Amino acid sequence: MPKAQGPMPNDAPSSALIDKCVHCGFCLPTCPTYLLWGEEMDSPRGRIYLMKAGIEGRAEMTASFVEHFDRCLGCLACVTACPSGVQYAPLIEKQRADIEHRHDRSVIDGMFRSVLMAVVPYPWRMRLAMLPLLVLGPVLRRIIRPPQTAASGRGASRPAATGGGWWRRLTAAIALAPPVTWRSLIDSVPEHTPAVGSERLKVALLAGCVQRLSFGKVNHATVRVLAAEGCGVHAPAGQGCCGALPLHAGRIDQARTLARHNIEVFEAAGVDRIAVNAAGCGSAMKDYGELFADDPAWAARAKAIAGKVRDVTELLVELGEQRAIRRPLTARVVYHDACHLAHGQGVRAEPRSLLQGIPGIELLTPAESEICCGSAGIYNLVQPEPAAQLGARKVRHLAALSPDMIATANPGCTLQIAAAARGIGHDWPIFHPIELIDASIHGVDPLAGRR
Repeated sequence: MPKAQGPMPNDAPSSALIDKCVHCGFCLPTCPTYLLWGEEMDSPRGRIYLMKAGIEGRAEMTASFVEHFDRCLGCLACVTACPSGVQYAPLIEKQRADIEHRHDRSVIDGMFRSVLMAVVPYPWRMRLAMLPLLVLGPVLRRIIRPPQTAASGRGASRPAATGGGWWRRLTAAIALAPPVTWRSLIDSVPEHTPAVGSERLKVALLAGCVQRLSFGKVNHATVRVLAAEGCGVHAPAGQGCCGALPLHAGRIDQARTLARHNIEVFEAAGVDRIAVNAAGCGSAMKDYGELFADDPAWAARAKAIAGKVRDVTELLVELGEQRAIRRPLTARVVYHDACHLAHGQGVRAEPRSLLQGIPGIELLTPAESEICCGSAGIYNLVQPEPAAQLGARKVRHLAALSPDMIATANPGCTLQIAAAARGIGHDWPIFHPIELIDASIHGVDPLAGRR
């Protein structure tokens, strides 16, 4: 069935937001794709120009037009760099929504994206999809090599318009897949965990999609740390995907459907705060007000829930004086800024201050810390070649600091960095900051069980 030819009235980029861009170019050196290829239309400034041309009818939604937006990671480094305060997140999200409403993708590209969006945001479907990895995962990772990292920098070759054929995308998915165990697929945090001592806050935990299935230890550590610091923690059993992945992929109607469900679930929980330990999820939930701005029935409810959302490191700093004693952990730790935490939420100091509060940790920051690792939601699956280039670039900077371990606050970054590191012969342990805080509070070795 042909796609609609006109822009959707509320899901096209805002002319008012577009017009805030003064074309100064401060965004260019922070944009990963501009760093890779040096192409104006693969920069935020160029993409905003294309958005404006599309709205004004000066550019048609051809495959070439769409390609420039598909290549955008949506990392939001440009937001941090912009002196004019251009809010790129709603621009790229609405542009991608407009593309999905109006553009006919190739059969392979469309099917691949549809399968991802039909599986990944739904934990039970994701469990079923991950079952083969219980047996085949280690074997496949030995046989199938990840996408090769071609030379990067200005003038480097760009990927095909579809981001690579199905085989490249499949090999990328296998290379990025986390280790899977029966326990990881069925494990979950308790629905209610009381505070240690008097209760300071009642907090709900977003369990996440990939997080709950592949990084359940992060959720357990989050619950233990919050409880130790005086929070009663609730993990509502009825919660689902927050909508971040569909939102960032242009499936805005699906994102709203998922978000409405979680808004209802967290309203019913009656909590003071909602703790999130995945950067992309936190960024999306904090923007629920924008997502439902044109929906009178949901706008106020969405804004109220968004106002309660905190990254877990942000929440711990907000609590103030620490109750739980931190015990020493001796390690050189390189902290990697997840883009949707640093650029999307402006949370940079909090995870660093919490890690620096652990005796014995030497905290290090790599070169190009503001540049994306190449994960970016489903980007490393639909654009595997540039994602691999960015991953290799990131791990070279990490390796230069000779770390004992890496800390980062997003599951996608963890998978991307681990895969890129294996490509250059490194197997660093990668932790969420909350796992190191939990190990310090309880006096355990964070590497126990990983050796």
